[in-house]
Amino acid sequence: MPAPAARAFWIEAAGQGALRPAPVEPMPGDVVVATRLSGISRGTEALVFRGGVPPTEHLRMRAPLQAGDFPFPVKYGYAAVGEAVAGPPDLAGRMVFVLHPHQDRFAAPAAMAVPLPEGVPPRRAVLAANAETALNVVWDAGVGPGDRVAVVGAGVVGALAGWIAGGIPGTEVILVDVNPGRAALAAGLGCAFALPDAAPPEQDVVIHASATAAGLATALAIAGSEATVVEASWYGDRPVSVGLGGAFHSRRLRLGASQVGEVPGARRPRWSRRRRLETALALLADPAAEALLSGETAFTDLAARYGEILADPDTLCHLVRYD
Repeated sequence: MPAPAARAFWIEAAGQGALRPAPVEPMPGDVVVATRLSGISRGTEALVFRGGVPPTEHLRMRAPLQAGDFPFPVKYGYAAVGEAVAGPPDLAGRMVFVLHPHQDRFAAPAAMAVPLPEGVPPRRAVLAANAETALNVVWDAGVGPGDRVAVVGAGVVGALAGWIAGGIPGTEVILVDVNPGRAALAAGLGCAFALPDAAPPEQDVVIHASATAAGLATALAIAGSEATVVEASWYGDRPVSVGLGGAFHSRRLRLGASQVGEVPGARRPRWSRRRRLETALALLADPAAEALLSGETAFTDLAARYGEILADPDTLCHLVRYD
């Protein structure tokens, strides 16, 4: 008897999504997961939804369990939490996080299913992929005790990076964003807040996560002499102007990239991606991370609402619920 079909969300063309049948055919060593929640990662998924992945990045940009190819049609996403309903006995009945697209039931290699740590509810566990990215950013930035840290762009990854950096003793962290509504988010995460025009200068470390040229200009402007500016944004196919004139050279600034595809080199001999993801999940036991969740949509309504969710500037991590 053939396995019952599940349903998955596909981006079929620019700005167009639909639910499609999806066969669930586990291979030996797979786990079958009944999805309870998934998360929409607004920045990256909006870029994919408009077809903004450049051809040179079609392979590198693939999500771990993506189906289809860029630009379209593509089944994309990487933040699913559900119950392991079949597979290895040590996972049976456990709630797990998997880097899987939006789908109500799926099979995946058991090694990719990370059990939720005690004290981490499924809602917050949906943030694991973003928290993993933010952890990598903080590592790449080299934040240390006592540093003044500014994060320009208080989306999910930027806010999580600020929150993680703020847990280092003595750090002073400020989130900088054009949206004054992000002040409440910053306060909930234990960070200060400023609009770009009021962002304090002479920062020891600046993390840029706004994915805008204006945000990058702000990041460079507020960095102190010989400070590091870490670019955590990904712009897809959009060209970006970088102001490397003025005082950039005289202040000997360093501009570097952070990308979650690799563990930073100094940690790579000891840190696997699995260990990094488990650590990110464990961080989410802190109820403060709940502030990053904004809104909820039933999976059956996702095709109709997806574009609206991505277009809303107040969206942080939007939950998709599977009943």
